[in-house]
Amino acid sequence: MKKQQLFYFLLVSLFIISCSKDEITHENEQSKEPTKQTVTAKNLKPIGSGVMMQAFYWDVPAGGTWWNVVKGKVADWSNAGIDAIWLPPASKAQNGPFSMGYDPFDYFDFGEYNQMGSIETRFGSTTELQSLINTAHTNNLSVIADIVLNHNSGGDSEYNPFKGTNTYTNYQPMSGMFNRTYYDFHPNDYHSNDEGVFGGFADLCHHKSYVQNWLWNNSNSVAKYYKNVVGFDGWRFDYVKGFAPWVVKDWKNAVGGFSVGEYWDGNAATLEWWANQAEVSAFDFACYYRMRDAFQGNNLNRLNDDMLWKRNASKAVTFVTNHDTDEIVNNKILAYAYILTHEGYPTIFYRDYEDWLNKERMNNLIWIHNNLASGNTSILYTDTDEYVARRNGYNGPGLVVYINNSNNWQERWVETNWSNTRIKDYTGHSNWEPVTQGGRWVKIQAPPKSYSVWSVK
Repeated sequence: MKKQQLFYFLLVSLFIISCSKDEITHENEQSKEPTKQTVTAKNLKPIGSGVMMQAFYWDVPAGGTWWNVVKGKVADWSNAGIDAIWLPPASKAQNGPFSMGYDPFDYFDFGEYNQMGSIETRFGSTTELQSLINTAHTNNLSVIADIVLNHNSGGDSEYNPFKGTNTYTNYQPMSGMFNRTYYDFHPNDYHSNDEGVFGGFADLCHHKSYVQNWLWNNSNSVAKYYKNVVGFDGWRFDYVKGFAPWVVKDWKNAVGGFSVGEYWDGNAATLEWWANQAEVSAFDFACYYRMRDAFQGNNLNRLNDDMLWKRNASKAVTFVTNHDTDEIVNNKILAYAYILTHEGYPTIFYRDYEDWLNKERMNNLIWIHNNLASGNTSILYTDTDEYVARRNGYNGPGLVVYINNSNNWQERWVETNWSNTRIKDYTGHSNWEPVTQGGRWVKIQAPPKSYSVWSVK
């Protein structure tokens, strides 16, 4: 019995020594500090006061030019009413000069180390990224970093005792920051899995204190380096279904900044649950799918359905298209008229704004959002082809939006916020300037396959 106890004691001791060696290596690594200058104070528009621009699309041109392309547009975007730009994952990924960044390898290489087949990322160099961020800040815009925390890619093969075979979990990035081994991925000595894996990539274990320290706790963690050194102001968290909400909550509590998660689910109650658990905003996929049904499916009654912005507008980031999904093809401008007149924080997709839709009409809707769209929402009328809603105003007059998906001009009597008041259509689609009745009712109109937005003249 004593021999058996001694044998087990030796086995446990060897395991502890092995773990201790791993921790010693990690601690030595954590002593490294960033060498770049930290960012200075910024005078930024409050996020949510305007509109967010998703400043990329899938497969933007390779060749290291994208940061400069965006840099050349931020002044015009700011003048149009944009308050923040969302950038793609900025650090070096496994596919190097061809990667869109969602297969992260070295979180601290923004285009300065010769690894993964290139020095620059697909988007450009470290210097170009920081020049873009500085230019955005000069134009009072916040910069949102796309953060991929669920999975990593590009590690070397090593024997993994938790799988009994080799796995690609040996990460020795040239930045010398956040080296990783099989201890830091699933399965490991803590547990076998978490909420989800993605695409067969190495799945980070966020319960490991070493991983937490490198991602958000340490003074030179990914979160603090991105904020204090590179200059990012907020966070878009990729594939948050793959890990527990507390991960995003802890990150946000460690560094602050606007935070929104990509919880890809069309159920508004589920989105509300996740946003409350993480204590951050969520992309309103419920709104997206109801708009798809309404505008692509030609049934505006679907806009009556449940959405995150209707449950908690302060947590809802609305969108019509993003780099992953673009299902609202017909009548897309009507969908933008919807999100830019309703509650929630609206996002505009780069290609919709720069390439595909009428920029003058988009700028008009941004102006309407920033200047007229205040207060809670009352839906006044819906049928298959027509939708009318009122924003009831908060420190401002509010508005009435009339969306018409039919092939003919439509007119409708509606109850406004205003009594005996002349109103006008701020889109310019109608030249009517009616006066509301004493009981606040008035007849308004909207052109075919279009919209009008009415407020006090």
